[in-house]
Amino acid sequence: MTEFEQLHPSLQYHVVNTLGWSTLRPTQLAAIAPIHAGAHCLLLAPTAGGKTEAAAIPVLSRMLKESWPGTSVLYICPIKALLNNLEHRLTHYAGLVGRTVEVWHGDVSQSRKKRALKEAPDILLTTPESIEAMLISVRVDRPAWFGNLRTVVVDELHAFAADDRGWHMRSVLQRLEHYLAHPLQRLGLSATVSNPQELLEWFAPVGARQVVGSASVSIEADVTIDHVGSLENAATVISRLHRGEKRLVFCDSRSSAEQLSSMLRARDVRTFVSHASLSASERRQAEAAFSEEKDCVIVATSTLELGIDVGDLDRVIQIDAPSTVSSFLQRMGRTGRRTGSLRNCLFLTTNQDAFLLSLGITHLWSQAWVEATCPPEEPWPIVGQQILTATLERGEWSASEIVSLLIRCFPELPPVGFKAMVSHMIQQGYLDTDNGLIRVGPETEREFGRGHYRDLLASFSGAQLLTGRCGSAEVGYIDPTALTGEDPQRLLLLAGRSWLVKEIEWAKKVVWLEPAKEGGKARWMGGARSLSREVCQGIRAALVGSEPTVAYLSQRGRLELASLREELALSPDAHFMSRTEGSLTRTWTFAGTKQNRTYARSASIGGARVKFDALSVQAPAALMHRGDSDSDIALTDEELGAFAEGIKFAACLPTHLLRRTVAARFFVLMQSPQ
Repeated sequence: MTEFEQLHPSLQYHVVNTLGWSTLRPTQLAAIAPIHAGAHCLLLAPTAGGKTEAAAIPVLSRMLKESWPGTSVLYICPIKALLNNLEHRLTHYAGLVGRTVEVWHGDVSQSRKKRALKEAPDILLTTPESIEAMLISVRVDRPAWFGNLRTVVVDELHAFAADDRGWHMRSVLQRLEHYLAHPLQRLGLSATVSNPQELLEWFAPVGARQVVGSASVSIEADVTIDHVGSLENAATVISRLHRGEKRLVFCDSRSSAEQLSSMLRARDVRTFVSHASLSASERRQAEAAFSEEKDCVIVATSTLELGIDVGDLDRVIQIDAPSTVSSFLQRMGRTGRRTGSLRNCLFLTTNQDAFLLSLGITHLWSQAWVEATCPPEEPWPIVGQQILTATLERGEWSASEIVSLLIRCFPELPPVGFKAMVSHMIQQGYLDTDNGLIRVGPETEREFGRGHYRDLLASFSGAQLLTGRCGSAEVGYIDPTALTGEDPQRLLLLAGRSWLVKEIEWAKKVVWLEPAKEGGKARWMGGARSLSREVCQGIRAALVGSEPTVAYLSQRGRLELASLREELALSPDAHFMSRTEGSLTRTWTFAGTKQNRTYARSASIGGARVKFDALSVQAPAALMHRGDSDSDIALTDEELGAFAEGIKFAACLPTHLLRRTVAARFFVLMQSPQ
């Protein structure tokens, strides 16, 4: 029996006769047997390589063969836009064999959710945060709603695993097992990882596992690096290039996306904008336009990096550079989908640092290199969050039950730490205990109780944004820092348009807007990006080597590279270069953000003034030798408090576990092999 013949006969019929496919792709065929056997799988294929179908078709086949009742499949995505985008496709496939699909996330109406609870869909498209909201909701009959689950599909698994959302997602899946009669089969989808076996073992720590397919890096693409010097110049270039084509422009901040959109519209370019601070209605309008428009520009942040179908896309343009090769490949992979077309990406860098980063990223890509996906070390903050949400779910339970669950959720961590966490959280009032049973404490109610514990469900901290409204329409979400100042005519950029601030209702967190002709600012607070040692070494290699052989440098790019090489005068066999600048010595280490932060901290002991970035450290010359001498990171209480401000749920951690978390995530521990 061939792989295709293993599918349920109904699916075989519809694949050939309804979908009109003569065969399935190799990864899709290879996925059938292990998925039918119930194995945990990581399905790998290049962007637009048919990973969704590789999971959906065998899962539907198994659903038919084994007559799964009720909601038997969860399909989890990292962003709501991807869920919305997949709904039509998966509804079509499921509908061919009489099965149903529903979407459940924060933008879905309560009436639609009530209907889903009453008429359970076979496949539920959702996010980890929405699953957790169901787990703690008194309106959801958890055993009935989750009891029939058999398979979970996690799309863009690498995007989850790269930060704490991955630990959160994996813990939520483990908690679902409490309600199941059968072990939950886990299927992960990913395109660009160099360590697939390790990623699958992390995703599914227990049970039979199989990696299916390949995500090898192709260097066949049309890539150009141009140094334009400013966002205004980038807008001019974009407005003149590739007229009549659909262009997707990536910016690495919401502010620059808004500014560029406004600049392009001022140049009569039909422009749409997409980022996380737009209202649901604005995002839906943009998503609809993506698939229908032809001659237009779509300006987006990384939200459109993750698998969303933007129709027949012609060009990808990158303002400045992403911080990883993986992101670059995902973005470039939006193109080259038509037969005979080539993937393409044009870098328009607006400053020297971005130009260097584009060199490093494309140098590593030219070596067919891509990052390994490694979950953040020491996920103790997520342990704290899971203790609180699981306690809300259970109502009250014993400390031993809490520790038993955490051992299953976080097998990588020592159980003694879980016991210390529970004791500390009781002492701090996050938990309360009575007659040996533990329940949510008053501090949890005070800090997280608003809005049905909405802020407790997210593993990351977001700024407290205000809602921008024009009449009855919601436009998007505004950072309060954009509203500072004494200017009575406050103008904002939002959804690519200019708005005049008419009134601010701070108590209701609403900003009333009216359209303005032009002007305005866009501002959202965000964390600085961190660059890996590998990317920084790629920058060094590009500076000391010949011009990139795969990426093409424009004339402006060649001039900028020549200027940088003359300025830095790096020796090909030297690992770093130092230069005195006033009273400080700047040492170009090309060691990455984490390593240079470690060097800088060592050099600053005693109060010396030290600066660092991903590429270099600036310090008084006599102190730079300290960067190699520390064997451990002994943070002061003041330093620990400063780092803890950026870690959600840090208050749930005993001091020794908080120190471990900060040291592992922000510094290189010298005693560990590097």
